[in-house]
Amino acid sequence: LKSIWHKIGLDNPQAIWDQMLAAYIIKPENIKSVAKVYEDYVGEKVPDLASPKDMLNINLQLEALLKQKMEEVNGQGVYESIELPLIPALYEMERNGVLVDKDVLSRQSVELEEHLVELEKAIHDMAGEPFNIASPKQLGVILFEKLELPPSKKTKTGYSTNSDVLMGLRHQHPICDLILQYREDSKLKSTYVDALPKLINPETGRVHTQFKQAVTTTGRLSSVNPNLQNIPIRTEKGRKIRQAFVTDQHYKFLSADYSQIELRVLAHITKDKYLIHAFENDLDVHAMTASEIFGVGIDDVSSEQRRKAKAVNFGIAYGQGAYGLAESLGISRKEGKEIIETYFNKFKGVRDYMNSIVEDAKAKGYVQMLSGRRRYLDELKSKQPAIRKFGERAAVNAPMQGTAADIVKLAMIKAYESIESRMLLQVHDELIFSSHESIVEEERQDVVKLMEAAFSLNVPLKVNSAVGNNWDEAH
Repeated sequence: LKSIWHKIGLDNPQAIWDQMLAAYIIKPENIKSVAKVYEDYVGEKVPDLASPKDMLNINLQLEALLKQKMEEVNGQGVYESIELPLIPALYEMERNGVLVDKDVLSRQSVELEEHLVELEKAIHDMAGEPFNIASPKQLGVILFEKLELPPSKKTKTGYSTNSDVLMGLRHQHPICDLILQYREDSKLKSTYVDALPKLINPETGRVHTQFKQAVTTTGRLSSVNPNLQNIPIRTEKGRKIRQAFVTDQHYKFLSADYSQIELRVLAHITKDKYLIHAFENDLDVHAMTASEIFGVGIDDVSSEQRRKAKAVNFGIAYGQGAYGLAESLGISRKEGKEIIETYFNKFKGVRDYMNSIVEDAKAKGYVQMLSGRRRYLDELKSKQPAIRKFGERAAVNAPMQGTAADIVKLAMIKAYESIESRMLLQVHDELIFSSHESIVEEERQDVVKLMEAAFSLNVPLKVNSAVGNNWDEAH
């Protein structure tokens, strides 16, 4: 529906029915075409040279079928209160676009190029010879034959040199860190710094990303052409790219970001007394977790203990086991196992939830978000253990990730209806607005209040906000 509005250039349209979103509510997956949906539900193919009359009949036939199916899966609530009202908000955001400063990107491109040249020289010096760093085959020969590092995986074409392999070898040779840095900088340069200027609309001077509602299995939005949800923010160079996103004269960026929303949803779902206590009393949840796991007072938690507890909190939310935790923290599997066992002995509500949700999902074939949205888990029926394990992890995580996504969507609908500032972007748990400098502080308070009241959990929702001249400053 949204793409048709763009073609016609409608102002303030209203969504009544969207075939794609109905199909998505019934079975959340990447919905690519009417033809595929028609084939799945009617069992016939759309004619190759379908006339307008054919297409009208196909759509009418589908509408009746999809409405019936949506009732069968209790999907009308999510469809009518979340997905349909969100379309006009996304449409407006896509039309607004975001101003991009080409000069900032141009300077960053030069800096990255200079750094890549330096890195390449350092890597070649360590290797003792020049080679193509971007070639996995040549890199494999250097690492595993010349430098005699222990190979962990072999592929059809030679040694595996993916990030996991290099991360595992970091402590054995300094060349690994340099290669990881080289790859990251190359990707930043090609995917963002050099690509973004080409995507600026010459008429508006803005980048107009497209928000997709019917792609992910959990209800999260995705962004394409360009994907603005993927700009890396963990590294300084990645964050600097956000400096190129600016706003009009006399306007400011206003960013509002849910704090630890998935863990708050986890506290609500599991009713775990420790998590609820932490969020009700606005404690540092990672320090509190460390205090419980390592048996020290919350004020005596070391930064290393907090780091481990943080990895556990987020790992548990994604159904991670001892092996995954050990990998991410660089500790032994034995220590990873001990930490997780201690965690589950303390956080019994979380342990019971994880056991029961997987069993429930196996019995029903799906898990449900607090909004009523379903995520079907065919993976649980797989004969392959790895796929079944993936299904179990998804059963644990989907209710949290999906509920968090729906809370953000509800906040977006409210903001679209009641906030004067223009909503520009949604990046996972963050909403970004362009706000006139004369009202930005007032709007900031209104946005925070609105987002914190978007959904009722048995722990408070918390929103952090910031204002700046560019996206990086407003963070």
